[in-house]
Amino acid sequence: MPPRPAGTRPTLSLVAETAGTSVPTVSKVLRGGTDVSAETRARVMEAVRAVGYTRRAGGRSEGARDEKGRSQVLGLVVTHFEGAWANLLIAGVGCEAAAAGLDVVLTLAEPHGDWVSRVLRRRALGVVGTLVDPASPQFGALFAAGVPVVLIDPMTTPPAGVTSVGVANWEGGRMAAEHLLSLGHERLGVVAGHARHLFSRARVDGFRGAADTETGGRATVTVTHGGWNRAKAAAATHTLLDEDPEITAVFACGDSMALGVYDALGDRGLRVPDDISVIGFDDLPEAQCITPGLTTVRQPSTELGAVAVKLLLDLSRGEDGAARPPARMKLATELVPRARCTPPARRRRRRRRRRRRGATRRSR
Repeated sequence: MPPRPAGTRPTLSLVAETAGTSVPTVSKVLRGGTDVSAETRARVMEAVRAVGYTRRAGGRSEGARDEKGRSQVLGLVVTHFEGAWANLLIAGVGCEAAAAGLDVVLTLAEPHGDWVSRVLRRRALGVVGTLVDPASPQFGALFAAGVPVVLIDPMTTPPAGVTSVGVANWEGGRMAAEHLLSLGHERLGVVAGHARHLFSRARVDGFRGAADTETGGRATVTVTHGGWNRAKAAAATHTLLDEDPEITAVFACGDSMALGVYDALGDRGLRVPDDISVIGFDDLPEAQCITPGLTTVRQPSTELGAVAVKLLLDLSRGEDGAARPPARMKLATELVPRARCTPPARRRRRRRRRRRRGATRRSR
């Protein structure tokens, strides 16, 4: 295939030639057509990625409106529905969409399913994607088809120019560390999410950065990964304390994982906050219900969903000359103190008392 002249846009013809198929077939794939084999669809999407094809913005807008020109459907794509955080975010999307006269169609993005064809066939105003990987071939199909997309705290770095909204994850991690450091804790543990997720890495990096800066490198930070899951977080906490039994405070990078931290500490006969301090991230309803109440870093989960819809509406009006939204918008986080995180000296005193009681029992 001859090289494409510099400065020219990839065309459907180039995609068809690269995929070894026809222009109508390529067009059909990018419209979500059903009468295309999975093999051909995969070849087309690989060709789209290889040549960098994207449909011009505004090319699909007519499918997102009724006969009177009114917007009808917004797509919300998620990788799972479970958990309070997802519910809060979905509520934010739904309320803002309803205020704009839009219906929301919820799509579960199975890792190897053909959910993207269903989304393309709906010809929605656009798509909000949350808890998703923008580097996946399916999202590549949405970008190539010219579908306006707004991502909420994407798992990995999105393509250049793709709009996203998230929270100040690095700053939230820093707040958590500064709160614990202010009480004198310097043997710190972190139960993080998946190592490859951007927002998990940012929270850990912010925490580490504050620990290093505020103590001149005296503080130690031991990290394990709990995968955003209560049971896995409990197992990760046992690993953490087996590695460093002198840890006096734990930062869980999500409130759901903080529940697992509580579980593990209870199994080990440790009390929160007398024996060990715990701080979470999210401010989910569970953080207010558990005993003792969880000190946490609040992220505005419902507001995230609402802002994503507003950004998507701005994108969909781009052909009318509206200013393009910023590629990345970041909402503030804040510390929410609940159970008093105690200074580490109390845990040391409690440990000494246990040792003395044990020595007394042995002497008898």
